[in-house]
Amino acid sequence: MARIVVIGAGMGAMAAAARLAVAGHRVTVYERSATYGGSLGRFERDGFTFDTGPGLLHLPAVYRDLFVKTGKEPLERCVQLDQVDPASRHVFADGTDVRLPNASRAGAVSALDDALGAGAGQRWGEFLGRARDAWDRSRRPLLEEPLWSDWQVLGRDPYPAVRQRRLLLRGARRAATVAEIGAWELADPRLVALLDGYALSYGLDPRHAPAGAALLPYLEQTFGSWYVRGGIRELARAVYERCLARKVEFVFGAEVIRIAEKDGGATGIELADGTVVAADRVVAGIAPERLVERELWADGEIRPWEAGGSPVPGRFTVLLALRGARDKDAVHRTVVHSPDGSAEAADVFAGRTAQRPTVTVLRPDDAATRPDGDHEAVTVTATVAPQGPVDWTDGALRERYADVLMAAAEAAVPQITERLIRREIRTPADTAAQTGAAGGSVPAPALAGAAGRLLHPANTTGLYGLYLAGGWAHPGGGLPHAGMSGALVAGLIVEGAGFRGSQ
Repeated sequence: MARIVVIGAGMGAMAAAARLAVAGHRVTVYERSATYGGSLGRFERDGFTFDTGPGLLHLPAVYRDLFVKTGKEPLERCVQLDQVDPASRHVFADGTDVRLPNASRAGAVSALDDALGAGAGQRWGEFLGRARDAWDRSRRPLLEEPLWSDWQVLGRDPYPAVRQRRLLLRGARRAATVAEIGAWELADPRLVALLDGYALSYGLDPRHAPAGAALLPYLEQTFGSWYVRGGIRELARAVYERCLARKVEFVFGAEVIRIAEKDGGATGIELADGTVVAADRVVAGIAPERLVERELWADGEIRPWEAGGSPVPGRFTVLLALRGARDKDAVHRTVVHSPDGSAEAADVFAGRTAQRPTVTVLRPDDAATRPDGDHEAVTVTATVAPQGPVDWTDGALRERYADVLMAAAEAAVPQITERLIRREIRTPADTAAQTGAAGGSVPAPALAGAAGRLLHPANTTGLYGLYLAGGWAHPGGGLPHAGMSGALVAGLIVEGAGFRGSQ
């Protein structure tokens, strides 16, 4: 039985802790804040309850596996999962409005044909077929296996783009980016906006994200979107309680300032109050660079995303307490697309505020989120530049940009301003304060292609006994990916370097 210290109580870290405890190890989690869950926060006031992080779950199989492997109670006995149907409503700049069903490719094709015109659905369906091939080719190395030592092979894009003969270009070319897929394979500007919106929602620049990012809409439209009754914070609670049931100990209000090391290996941690905790293994659920005095990555290995490149975006969120009952035909998730997606991406990834952002509006039909049936809790979110390039601590800017998001959200929630009781604003500056993420940036999932620049560092490091879990390590950001990072770390510790991933 090894003594294992886990730094941080985010979802990836807790997933690792639960699995390691089941394997017989003594596990203690040290979290600098007063609670668990990382980005899965919650805000409550006057009977209104909001998630302050992600609002929906995709690929619930990752957490089903966690609960199966760590106890007799399955996930669905610990939280209530509801399929969101329709999965999403999309409002485009020309007024076109389409509702896409949950986990139905045929249904999506039909809905797009009806709303956008004959042939649009077929083009989207053919695109999803190619995206499925990209998923089949990259699923295991990107989600289920430790990062390959010969990761360079993942620099090749798995998306089988259609060869196109373009004017002014010699010979035929294949789409290499999300933007080129839109322009060359989808053609319709509304389908382009649909695809670009998926990329942007994951913090990816459609102009430069590899074509392999096509697997992200494929995952959502194939495996579905799920709402956790009571808010997705309930998923964090369930994972935390599973850890407690497996005898994982938690110490809150404990900031780790250093990872202790000796003879090339991690030997424990030091806390801000001077306490030194010995350990046989250390799992960092946060970026560990500031906690060590050595280089953690050798030449040729994947390193953390360089701060000198394009800023990694964060989220600007407005939590709205509204008077009046939720419309009976309201859709859980509506995306109101920017009239100029290219200009929006250019602003976000240059560190500016977009004038007309794409906004996502969440309207859960959940009595737990509101004081009574005569009120409604609504969340409006946009992808924005992180704290630093934009000063989100500027109160006037926060209020102005909240007005911009609410104006766009009017397309999803009529008379939203007239119904407003109160609003709370959350910016990347708040995310940074809550989670410790630099600039409040939100990591994107790992993707193949683009010469490997969208991969994340391996779960093992150059310091023996130090492992990485969570969104800034392989396989990257997103709830499913965080859960899988915990599974990979546990497998590497329990089985050693020969571990090859889940089967």
